[in-house]
Amino acid sequence: MNNSDLSDLKKKSIKATKWSAITEISAKLSVPLINMILARLLAPEAFGVVATVTMIVSFADIFTDAGFQKYLIQQEFSSNDEVGQASNVAFWTNLVISLLLWCTIFTFNEQLASLLGNPGLGMVLVIASFQLPLTSFSSIQSALFKRSLDFRILFIARIISSCIPFVVTIPFALIGFGYWAIVIGTIVSQLSTAVILTYNSSWKPTFYFSLTVFKKMFSFSMWSLFESISIWLTSWVDVLLISTVLNSHYVGLYKTSSMMVNGLMTLITSTTVPVLFSVLSRLQNQSDIFTSVFLKAQRLVAVVVLPLGVGIYLYRDLITLILLGNKWIESSDILGQWALTSAVTIVFGHICSEVYRAKGLPKLSFLVQILHLIVLVPACIFSLHYGFWVFVYVRSWIRIQSVVVHFIIMRIKVGIIISTIVKNTFTICTAAFFMGVIGYIINGLHNSTGWTFFSVSLCAIIYLGILLLFSKTRKDILYAIGLFKSKLS
Repeated sequence: MNNSDLSDLKKKSIKATKWSAITEISAKLSVPLINMILARLLAPEAFGVVATVTMIVSFADIFTDAGFQKYLIQQEFSSNDEVGQASNVAFWTNLVISLLLWCTIFTFNEQLASLLGNPGLGMVLVIASFQLPLTSFSSIQSALFKRSLDFRILFIARIISSCIPFVVTIPFALIGFGYWAIVIGTIVSQLSTAVILTYNSSWKPTFYFSLTVFKKMFSFSMWSLFESISIWLTSWVDVLLISTVLNSHYVGLYKTSSMMVNGLMTLITSTTVPVLFSVLSRLQNQSDIFTSVFLKAQRLVAVVVLPLGVGIYLYRDLITLILLGNKWIESSDILGQWALTSAVTIVFGHICSEVYRAKGLPKLSFLVQILHLIVLVPACIFSLHYGFWVFVYVRSWIRIQSVVVHFIIMRIKVGIIISTIVKNTFTICTAAFFMGVIGYIINGLHNSTGWTFFSVSLCAIIYLGILLLFSKTRKDILYAIGLFKSKLS
């Protein structure tokens, strides 16, 4: 890649980041708002039913994609015809697999529902699974838009999709449809995304299939598929255990709270990570630039995610009241613990997975997940014997183990040593730590809503003030502000 290509890639990545940021911020801002409304209309049990149904649908969805999305983004093709051939093979494979999975769920719907502790809800599972074939139409198109760093159409599709709950889900919840309101809203959102992306894409499915192309794709995607299964297990093993040992009430409390935190965190990560993967994939053979881009992206993510995690932990009661309402107040500790550990795992763990994928090494990410599952599953089973709240604390903090594994793999396989990663974010970690300590002390001095908001403002000023004292973080902040201003003008 020559200097002209690098300059072009930089321009495209900046433009893609802008659209990705606008897309994710707009879409993600709507999620807490929708959840705030639905949490006041539906009981935790309804969210628990939806969570267990989503667990099955998301598992089936892994096989409908089969890892082909990542292949289409990461692979260096020799011509546009080769891209088209690979896209057709991926599309037809995904569609056939999704239809087979839908038929399987239809046949064994009641058995699956009973297995998850929701007997009699098999038809909910069948209807919710209709989104599987719809995903086949949108996943390939989405990958092609990301590959070309064209996030504008993805923005349009995402915005329309994120508005669907306001015109479908919430009205249905208001007239008493319960969990059906969320199921129907999700299907309509998937349908709108598939239609918009297919209509605007220059690539349309044609009747082409090559076993040779499929084998080549699957040799890469196989590891992405294994990785996706392991990520699914990591993400859902807790819900599976709670639903079988406890009941829908606890599933609703746990999953809704953790998803609320994930929604806030991904407001930042989802604006940068998809672009980071696409950019790093194009730089995979240029070691120095590759490392430089990774470290800068890690700092920019850390600047926002670390104080966000500490802040949610400190003010978890207030945030729970605002986001979910009085009847969810017992879930504030889930919110706090999950936010604190999410901040650490995102900055030092999740972002490393993009490095492995960009270098065409998804098996490393799979290895991290497997090593984490070996610790996670016994820890969850053991802690659940001591009650729901012991389980919540253990499940939250056991995630740090995966960060240690990421550090080791980055050192051995990627050549980025641990001290480089730690030094890269040391100033930000220090600022977030002092912000947390001072916020904890100030917050304990008085107990009123006004004082809490004053405390929040003071924490933000302290954090920003510490960052501005150091030249590297000061430059990063000024760079981000300058970039934002140039895109507004």
